[in-house]
Amino acid sequence: VAIKQVSLGKQPQKELIVNELLVVRNNKHPNIVNYLDSYLVGDKLWIIMEYMEGGPLSSVIREFHMTEGEMAAICRE
Repeated sequence: VAIKQVSLGKQPQKELIVNELLVVRNNKHPNIVNYLDSYLVGDKLWIIMEYMEGGPLSSVIREFHMTEGEMAAICRE
């Protein structure tokens, strides 16, 4: 699993995080890193998700040059 820690003290709109969790917990797809659970630990929200080898998509985008067609294919999937 992967754990994402979100500091709630630094989030001006906490309800947006809650709404996002409500959406992702009910949606499962083989091409998306799926939400498993979440916990409130002190002032941090721990979001438990499936582990994806290779790191976050944002790192891939920064490290590799992609054509517009490649980006479109990733978004479609």
